[in-house]
Amino acid sequence: MPIRSKPNPLLELILPLPTTELKCDRKTLIAQMSATENAPTTKEIVDGLLSTYTADTGTQFTLPGDPKDTDDFKYFQLSEAPKFTEKHRSFMKKYMTPELYEKLKDAKTAKGYTLSNAVQTGCLLPHLGVGATAGDEESWEVFKELYYPIIQDWHGYDANTQKHPTDLDPSKLVFSEEQKAKFNQYVASTRIRAARNIAGFSLPCGATVEERAGVETVLKQAFAGLDGALKGTYYELGNLSEEQTNFLLEKGYLFQIPTARNLLMGAGAARSWPDNRGIFHNENQTALCWCNEEDHCRIISMDMGGDIPAVFSTFCALSEALKASATANGTQLMWNETLGFLGTCPSNLGTGLRASVMVKLECFNKILEDESSPAEDKELLEQVCAAFDLQPRGSAGEHSPAKNAKFDVSNKQRLGFSEVQLVQKMIDGVTKVIELEEMLAGGASVADVRAKVAEMKSTPAGSGAAAVKALAA
Repeated sequence: MPIRSKPNPLLELILPLPTTELKCDRKTLIAQMSATENAPTTKEIVDGLLSTYTADTGTQFTLPGDPKDTDDFKYFQLSEAPKFTEKHRSFMKKYMTPELYEKLKDAKTAKGYTLSNAVQTGCLLPHLGVGATAGDEESWEVFKELYYPIIQDWHGYDANTQKHPTDLDPSKLVFSEEQKAKFNQYVASTRIRAARNIAGFSLPCGATVEERAGVETVLKQAFAGLDGALKGTYYELGNLSEEQTNFLLEKGYLFQIPTARNLLMGAGAARSWPDNRGIFHNENQTALCWCNEEDHCRIISMDMGGDIPAVFSTFCALSEALKASATANGTQLMWNETLGFLGTCPSNLGTGLRASVMVKLECFNKILEDESSPAEDKELLEQVCAAFDLQPRGSAGEHSPAKNAKFDVSNKQRLGFSEVQLVQKMIDGVTKVIELEEMLAGGASVADVRAKVAEMKSTPAGSGAAAVKALAA
């Protein structure tokens, strides 16, 4: 297949790569690729993690021979409630009590996913924030006494009482010509991503070889059916030529190789890597899909500038294409009215949607770069964004300055709001952040900005939020 390489300013938008528990930049990914020959095997990594866990905690477990086992990965079976060290910091640790263990230790889904399977990654990888995974759609019901408290802590959403709305109608977004002009002045690029999973197949942490191949078949059919601006190429990860590998690396389109610190490795989602994994992108390189990484499919819509409705429209078209392909294969996307779109990790439920912009905020950046700025002033951008349910990231993550003053600003919420509501909240919030940036540029003080934020918060919702609320009613 022909490869047409061209400069890709969207690269800054793709990275850091959006895996749930671990992010990896392009340089790290390239280093991983070049070091593959000398790297330990998956089996060596997993054996080491198992040995370290039992040595550090004394937890008793066996390796009885799970039907999902492969030559490179073995699922453990806990013989007692898992024990943890001070380094373990996950929500799973918080809620995986001896009492809950006794209650759920013999529970199993119809596809064979167990409590031990669900907590293995959080036991083996102490740094993870969530520390629990689902192996199939039924897991969310069978192990809800573990998952629901984690969801409450992570999302502030009560899965026992609340219902999750879904709305993928881009025509409902309110984005004025004035806002579009302002966004194109400040926003370098826009990205919207989410995970989608196919009902009837186990999730990557619990999938058999046959199920993983079945998922790829469904997704290939979906990609083959895309036309117009969405028409593109699917690359099988295990059959990439050197030219194709270099192309995808250069563009930042390859998802990260599983490592000893990765959720994928500890949960069994890296078994038989890289078989039945792949990457799709359209000709214009504004639509990207990952097959069988952490979820069945990660869909990513992206473009230069700040035309958020256009990017959201592409995202919705990708989601609908996957839905249509699933239906054609006699199944559907994993979804329920309580948790929305279901996936591997409790952090990525509901919409699973992250809508982000790379926005230039020179005045906020100067405050962060100025060594004489008081510590509380360095938190100004974080505080401003939090007031509008947004999350900013500088070049080194949160609380850091940004290279060329370009910050990644995204929605914080995933669950309890529809896709339209979250994208609209991002539009409205970034509009306010830009207004505050212009206040600083005009000579306003940090105190002035804080006062303005308080005023904005006390004012009834603007036209965008109000319109979406009316449409949803």
